[in-house]
Amino acid sequence: MEDDFKEETAAEIAAPVNLRRDYAVVDREADRDEVVGEGRGMGYLALALSIISLFILPVILGAAGIIVGFIARRRGANALGAWAIGIGAISIILGIFIMPFF
Repeated sequence: MEDDFKEETAAEIAAPVNLRRDYAVVDREADRDEVVGEGRGMGYLALALSIISLFILPVILGAAGIIVGFIARRRGANALGAWAIGIGAISIILGIFIMPFF
């Protein structure tokens, strides 16, 4: 009776997925100065865009300041990026909700 059933089974195994963005393990301490220096420039650019957006084109420049602020935070300039994001968000809120009344 057991010879009547001939089954074929297979197991498909997928390759493991790497969800991290850094695919190669590098020495973080040696590269940290270069990354922070690059992020610092982006942070100052983001902060400048956000401050200028308080006076001119608040929605467009504020959004640009927020986006560049996130990029700066990713590259290591956490404080400058956070300030740029905050000031850009305030600028957009002021531009959309408060400025039409003046």
